[in-house]
Amino acid sequence: MFKVHRRLVRDALDNPLPPKRKVPLRRHINLAPAIPLIDAILLADRDVPHHQRQSAPSIHHQIQWELAGVRVAGSTVRGYVGKRKTELGLASRLVDLAAERSEVFEWMRAVQQGAIPRAELKKELSHVLELDKLLRGTREGPLAQRKKAMTVLSHEKGVGLPFVCSFLHLSRGAVRRYWKRFQEGSTAALFAKRVNTRRKSQDDRIRQAVFALLHSPPSTYAINRTTWKMADMKESLRTQGHSLSRHLIHTFIEAAGYKWRKARTVLTSKDPDYQTKVDDIVKILAELKADEAFFSIDEFGPFAVKKRGGRKRVGPEETYTVPQWEKSKGYLIITAALELSRNQITHFYSNKKNTQEMIKMMDLLRTQYSNCKTIYLSWDAASWHISKELFEHIERRNNEGPVEGYPVVKTAPLPAGAQFLNVIESVFSGMARGIIHNSDYCSVEAAKDAIDRYYAERNEHFRVHPKRAGRKIWGSRVNSTRAIIAKIPFIAGERPCETYQEWPAFVSQRIRSMGR
Repeated sequence: MFKVHRRLVRDALDNPLPPKRKVPLRRHINLAPAIPLIDAILLADRDVPHHQRQSAPSIHHQIQWELAGVRVAGSTVRGYVGKRKTELGLASRLVDLAAERSEVFEWMRAVQQGAIPRAELKKELSHVLELDKLLRGTREGPLAQRKKAMTVLSHEKGVGLPFVCSFLHLSRGAVRRYWKRFQEGSTAALFAKRVNTRRKSQDDRIRQAVFALLHSPPSTYAINRTTWKMADMKESLRTQGHSLSRHLIHTFIEAAGYKWRKARTVLTSKDPDYQTKVDDIVKILAELKADEAFFSIDEFGPFAVKKRGGRKRVGPEETYTVPQWEKSKGYLIITAALELSRNQITHFYSNKKNTQEMIKMMDLLRTQYSNCKTIYLSWDAASWHISKELFEHIERRNNEGPVEGYPVVKTAPLPAGAQFLNVIESVFSGMARGIIHNSDYCSVEAAKDAIDRYYAERNEHFRVHPKRAGRKIWGSRVNSTRAIIAKIPFIAGERPCETYQEWPAFVSQRIRSMGR
């Protein structure tokens, strides 16, 4: 059935286990001349520490050096050396090393955790200088200090260098360096903070090179950019002989307070008489009398009456949208004048922006402020604001004014391209945010009603709470004393002073009377 010989069956019945295979005794023909030398080396290794014993490769190298005529493979030498070490009992040292390692690690761990009584450690390490400071250093301070203290204690205990390096995860060089510092200066030198005097971050020469590069355009270094990137700065500094990391370059720049800033568009005017016109306006306002009025005039629009977007609060799941294309319900142009000292708005709606609308506004202001002696009209340099027809009409009205009891009209034009000096622009901006943005009026009339109501409420507010319009346009001679004028109660119809230069004395007198 199994196709085996009867002799094999007979042997299996006598003994169920097969006999051991015979291993032939091989003769080391090539190794034979070197065996005496190998045995002598291994016998000499029995009396030296384990880490000083020679390995199979070193024995093979010695054979090639001393027995030049012997040719033997390294694997043959390694096999024979392993066999002889087992016979001589040299291989059992591995077990001893594991036990010693475990014992040393337990002692070092107990010292770090304070498990060994201090009296026992003082008795065991009585020869160690400043033992108390070292023991305190093993449990207090940063990790680097604890490792330094443990290194010295382990060395004084007689722990081998490999064990110290393995337990504390230090290199051999670091362990030797700590021990040398302790020998030279005790714990003061061991725990002293080491300062690297060659740090690049403290090198003024490197710092100057970084900022010299930062202040020069990249095109100087054949880089097709207008601003620097960290990678480009690093490469350019490397070509100058300064090998710096991106982090170090960023550290230099950030420490100096440099930040990314977007350029701010500065409002400017091309008018060659800019300063002269501004000084004239400031002078008029500084000397403005109580029976005079100064108006800032401009137009807002045209703007379409339709659904408009803007900023508003929306719910977390709400999507706020405005159609891109929408049929307009009509359009509006607002022509308005802001009286700066009283902060009152006069407005009407126009179909066009032209001289006739300016004449209409002037006549309206003459009638509305007929109790004033002089009114000043200030506007930008638009063509319909400086037309010949408008100035002829002003001259004609001034000739008729004294006879009919109307004020004299004078103009104070703003510099060309200086709309930012027109105070009424801020009023238009507030009206747009409150009335036009986020609006969806059903008709032009509804939009007009909302605008009229806005200006009426604004006028009423500043009648009850007086405050002039504009700030810097009034000039530097208007001091903080005038800011409290609105808080002083006046008698109805009272005319306290002629010019604004007289206001401080009047305010002081009124405050004293209020105190009494």
